Amino acid sequence: MNENSDLEVDAIALVKTPAIERNWMAFNDKLRFTFSEERQIISGPAMLADVPIYRRNDQFGEHYVVFDKEQIGIIANSFLKKGYASAFNLFHNPDMSTDGVSLINSFVTDEQMGIMPMKGYEDAKDGSWFISAKVDDPAVWQKVKSGEVMGFSVEGMFKYKQPNQTDKLIAALMALSDALPDTF
Repeated sequence: MNENSDLEVDAIALVKTPAIERNWMAFNDKLRFTFSEERQIISGPAMLADVPIYRRNDQFGEHYVVFDKEQIGIIANSFLKKGYASAFNLFHNPDMSTDGVSLINSFVTDEQMGIMPMKGYEDAKDGSWFISAKVDDPAVWQKVKSGEVMGFSVEGMFKYKQPNQTDKLIAALMALSDALPDTF
């Protein structure tokens, strides 16, 4: 692993619709979000390996970004080494940072080591990053309970590379598969 990588997550936002398109888990609705009223803990994926994430910007237009197992391992390790365990905010707004949310569990799945995805996310690819956070801020906890926030969304510095032909083909196939009916 390259510890001096340009990949870095320096905060995690609590959001309504995560870019990875997967929410936290719930006990009564297992694909929504998990929260424990008594313990005030939320758990779910921070990053999913090999999942195309739609983006649009002036430099590249519409495109997808994908993080692989190695990149996610570097990011998760750096996040912890740099002491960002309490770097949470709401809706990617730095003015809405909260001191009342902190990381209490973090792992990157690794089949060879027997570290498997969290229950409810068994389909997550090897190398996905899962976290649990303790929510001590009553206002943030109310947003969790009301469904105003339903997932984690990482934020940080990522060095873009110019999409190559393979990247463009993957984006085109993703767009095509989205247009196909569920059964054919």
